[in-house]
Amino acid sequence: MKGVDLVAQAKTGTGKTLAFLVPVFQRVINAQPELARRGGYRNASSEDIRAIILSPTRELAEQIGVEARKLARGTSIVVQTAVGGTRKREAMINMQRNGCHILVATPGRLQDILSDPGARVAAPNLQALVLDEADRMLDVGFADAIREILDLLPPVEQVDRQTLLFSATIPRDVVHLAKSMVKTNNFEFVQTISPDDTPTHERVPQHVVAVNGYENWFPAILEIANKGMEKASQDPSALPFKAIVFFSSTATVEYANQVFKRTSLGDRRFGIPILDIHSRLTQHARTRNADAFRRAKSAILLSSDVTARGMDFPGVSHVIQVGLPPDRDQYIHRIGRTGRAGKGGEGWLILAEEEIKEARARLPGLPIRPNNSLETAKHVPGQDQASQEVARFFEEISRGYEAAPRRMFRAVYNALLGQKMGRYLRLEELIRLMNGWSSKGLGWPEPPAVPPRVAANRNLKGVPGVRIGHDEDEDEPRGFDKSGGFGSRSGFQSNPRSGPRGGFQSGSRGGFQSGSRGGFQSGRRGGFQSGAPRRSGRPEDPFASRFGRRDDDRGDRRFRNDTRPSF
Repeated sequence: MKGVDLVAQAKTGTGKTLAFLVPVFQRVINAQPELARRGGYRNASSEDIRAIILSPTRELAEQIGVEARKLARGTSIVVQTAVGGTRKREAMINMQRNGCHILVATPGRLQDILSDPGARVAAPNLQALVLDEADRMLDVGFADAIREILDLLPPVEQVDRQTLLFSATIPRDVVHLAKSMVKTNNFEFVQTISPDDTPTHERVPQHVVAVNGYENWFPAILEIANKGMEKASQDPSALPFKAIVFFSSTATVEYANQVFKRTSLGDRRFGIPILDIHSRLTQHARTRNADAFRRAKSAILLSSDVTARGMDFPGVSHVIQVGLPPDRDQYIHRIGRTGRAGKGGEGWLILAEEEIKEARARLPGLPIRPNNSLETAKHVPGQDQASQEVARFFEEISRGYEAAPRRMFRAVYNALLGQKMGRYLRLEELIRLMNGWSSKGLGWPEPPAVPPRVAANRNLKGVPGVRIGHDEDEDEPRGFDKSGGFGSRSGFQSNPRSGPRGGFQSGSRGGFQSGSRGGFQSGRRGGFQSGAPRRSGRPEDPFASRFGRRDDDRGDRRFRNDTRPSF
């Protein structure tokens, strides 16, 4: 509120939005007092924007825009949003017609409109610039866009402005960014994370499940959902089952959405809402699904990493990560969607046995514990006898596979080929896992073909199990090959064979077995200076002490002293 620049380290879900909106509004009103009342003198112009708020994702930008418009009620301040995935021309016409005092934008779209003379968007008298989730912006590659945006804005030496930079972590690249943006002789660093505050990824129970193969992924999710819903129905103190399921690719999210909506979990009368968010959806669809999940008491959100940070969804009881997380930071950010504001929650990581060693290398020092309670994890379709309940899970997934277009699984197959391998996961093992999903899960006589160009780019020629060529483009759903799969026609034998196929009301084994929580070794999270954290104030040398850190430093640093495998 004093108008000084600010660098703040704050966790997501802690009220950061109002922390920067209030001073931004106050600064705009101080410059134009008539804007403080509704119906006051309105001189909003798209070519005289007074405040810009940058967000790394469309969803978070839209969320900030909603909060800003609430705050603008009763004033004459005009708030606009500019994000990718929406029609630029329509947005620009709206901004030119109605003007704009405060613009909430994603870096890519803001760079586009500021550099386009035809857009007629400018900020010659900019009074405030906010970067929310600065570390995430750099993680997803917006560094160049941010630099160009700064070049397109008036120099702070000519037009004074307040810069507010918020970040959940303060890695070295965020320090460099802050140094290029804030007035180094007149800024404050505020660390809102107490040294004694236990992060979500240390506090909530986390389970890793080793499954026989990728064909066990979806049945395992059904079993977790069944247990979670059953626990909520039996224990009044338990959270309603509300899960975010993270996949590594958009193609897998789309495929899972098709499959799960054909199960009893997605039944319109007896199931729960199944929603998806990923980059291929329009902004309208993403916002609609995010709002629906936010409002739902019990639901499943199938997601790529667009929701891993910044998005606030109340009441999430489970975070389920399917397959190897790209790195430790992303695992932590995903887990952070549950256990918000000190509430309960739990995390599940579903991996093939071949991925366990690589996961240990990527996720050191985390309180992840093996969990052997899922019967679906070890079932081999077509070979093992299964309990009635496990049989039902696999049969329901089988029906979902039958209904989904074959081209969708081919897209999943090719997307998984492009994932990060790592030191302990070999390409040949990944091929075996994917081919096993194709044959044991879907009953296909041969795996999907890899287009020759893709095979050449990924050096797949001669790799055992890879079929290079082209599949016919089939848009219509097709059933299983009668000789395989784990459907009721030719898969495993349940024991007993008969039994109800209904929803998630059947009796089962109760809740989760959390196991030992574990924990980190002591240490500090780190800010702009080493040693004891400063609560606020300007350090004598705010940046130099961070230059010695590695370029890939991220987030909580305590695991640097505890690199032991988590599980």
